[in-house]
Amino acid sequence: MNPFARIKQYILFFGDIIILYAALAITLWFRYGDLAYNQFFGYHLQPFTFIFIIWVIIFYIAGLYDLKSLKNDLEFQKSFWYSMGFNIVLAALFFYLIPYFSITPKTNLILLFIVFVIVSYIWRRIFNLFAGETSASTKILMVGSNQTVEEIIKHLEKNPQLGYQIKFWMKEGLKDHEFEHLSQIVVANEINTIVVPAHLKKDNQSAKLIYQTLVLGVEVIDLATLYELIYKKVPLAELEEVWFLENLVKKHKIYGAIKEPVERMLFLILSIALLPLFIFIGILVKLTSKGPAIFKQKRVGKSEEEFTIYKFRTMRQDAEKNGPQWANYFNDERATPIGKILRRTHLDELPQLFNIVKGDLSFIGPRPERPEFVNELKNKVPYYELRLLNKPGITGWAQINFRYGASVEETYEKLQYDIYYIKNNSPFLDAQIILKTLKFLITNNS
Repeated sequence: MNPFARIKQYILFFGDIIILYAALAITLWFRYGDLAYNQFFGYHLQPFTFIFIIWVIIFYIAGLYDLKSLKNDLEFQKSFWYSMGFNIVLAALFFYLIPYFSITPKTNLILLFIVFVIVSYIWRRIFNLFAGETSASTKILMVGSNQTVEEIIKHLEKNPQLGYQIKFWMKEGLKDHEFEHLSQIVVANEINTIVVPAHLKKDNQSAKLIYQTLVLGVEVIDLATLYELIYKKVPLAELEEVWFLENLVKKHKIYGAIKEPVERMLFLILSIALLPLFIFIGILVKLTSKGPAIFKQKRVGKSEEEFTIYKFRTMRQDAEKNGPQWANYFNDERATPIGKILRRTHLDELPQLFNIVKGDLSFIGPRPERPEFVNELKNKVPYYELRLLNKPGITGWAQINFRYGASVEETYEKLQYDIYYIKNNSPFLDAQIILKTLKFLITNNS
């Protein structure tokens, strides 16, 4: 991400913080006046600070700090008003169901919410206009032309708030008659980034011309890097084997060594705590359809090792009488009435907590596929076997960014997200996935 784009997010975040506390101050001044203001502000500061932290987290989960959301379109309107409605409900539940603080500020909460909603809505609409109309900090000279390049250019034209602008496009690549005048074009168009296909770096003539631009302070990146920065996935069509050798090396060994035992311990505790819910759902499944309550199925894990995954059964017992087939997760005719509810709420996946305790699964990672499909996908999807480098997970980067994969084509798209996760795996990325998973569960995105 370019630095100016990150600055936009920081400005938006700190702007929200300022507005939240300003709304609290205005509310208390309006209610109690000058004499009692200081006393009541002290009473309200601690509990409302806790509420504000939750609200900001909800904004993040709703995507209100994502650069792609900084537009005054329908998607922004939906995210803003849904998150606001969710926030007021959470605040009310906090004050009236958790008797930790000595105040139950019904009137103050409503007044604060009204003030904050009005000011925040105006602030965000103005900021969105500013984000889209300010000049881009990354001015690009694009070299070459293919489907990926055209996709990027169209996307950047529609999303100026991302901070990128294509200033010059050499469609013919090395054959472009302007390529020999590369330095002059860079200066004339105030370009600070040159994007080239990976193979151009291997050409001696083009490498020399590109090298001369480095003294002008220009950054040179390949097409795959720009694509990854913009879409948060890798472009498989632009990659060669050498890219994987350079990028999919073992990283974050310390984090991985800590993550696995901590996950097992936490999910063992969670499994015990949720045991009554397990029993209730199991009885419900058993009473409403023929067959076992727990469904067992072979899946392929890390290093192509097979394991048994556990779920609450959501389909008829004869669902695969004609052999293995792709599941339509949210609209499958083979699902039972209770099974449809369990799928919508994702409660059918609760038994997978035992897979985490056993070490078959991680909480975060690529979703494990069935052996029958893995063999097919390895033949039809390039680089598919690379997703088996990591331990599979219950949720993951692909799951929160793309719908449920139920075909070879959709698996190809999900694989681009999976490889992005394997390349960039870190505690910060895992934290993002956990928060975004909450949105996925609440909205039931498919």
